[in-house]
Amino acid sequence: MTADDVSPLVSVDWLARNRAEPHVRVVDASWHLPGANRDAAAEFAQGHIPGAVFFDIDRVVDPEATLPHTLPSAEDFARAAGALGIGNDSHVVIYDTRGLFSAARAWWMFRVFGHGQVSILDGGLPAWVQAGQPLETGDVPVEPRVFTARFQPDGVWRLEDVQANLGSGDAVMLDARPEGRFAGRDPEPRPGVRGGHIPGARNLPADRLVDPATGRMHDTDTLAALFSGTEDKPVVCSCGSGVTACALAFALHRLGRDDVAVYDGSWTEWGGRDDTPVATND
Repeated sequence: MTADDVSPLVSVDWLARNRAEPHVRVVDASWHLPGANRDAAAEFAQGHIPGAVFFDIDRVVDPEATLPHTLPSAEDFARAAGALGIGNDSHVVIYDTRGLFSAARAWWMFRVFGHGQVSILDGGLPAWVQAGQPLETGDVPVEPRVFTARFQPDGVWRLEDVQANLGSGDAVMLDARPEGRFAGRDPEPRPGVRGGHIPGARNLPADRLVDPATGRMHDTDTLAALFSGTEDKPVVCSCGSGVTACALAFALHRLGRDDVAVYDGSWTEWGGRDDTPVATND
């Protein structure tokens, strides 16, 4: 199997048929916002897709970073992936407990470290349960494998890249946060972070990517309409801390875009500084 054979979005039916295949590795990448009072690892132990392993986006990080879930080094990512039984020939299928949320962050991380054989389960765990598929509890025995990570720098923007783009306007900035936070009306979930958005950014809340009636991702025609007006420039996706930004990147990948990056520090970095300009919708 090559990356070209892998659909970026797989259905519950597909996973039910293929999850036992030796090259398929199912990954639970659930994560919750600060203040949600939920423990994703504990919830995983209480019930997960059979054979799944837990990928903690708050632990597979740069240990020296002061920002939440900052990208680790290639070596650290490779070590974490290998410990979960993932090799370079694995087809990684990622889900979370919300449907399309933190799974996209893990998807993006695998892509940034050169692994193209990675998909997201459409509808996530809720869709799996709704379809009457089984769950299992407890820990999953894993046989470690060797994983080689190859960092793809074009997929990541840093603070200085965003600062440079303020003057050049070479890329379209898309912000995945809810409209109230983007506008500066609603508070940020992390203390000390200002409200508002990066000047010139456009707002596309990540929840618009999903059909609220089904919990599944919209079809590509609907997605293309949501991203209308971004076709002529590269796109850089941002959000609160680099999680739902990856959902926008995933949707653009489904549309065949390969000129998309994620601002890893996102609004927690930008809005948490006193030397960066902020726009609001006053």
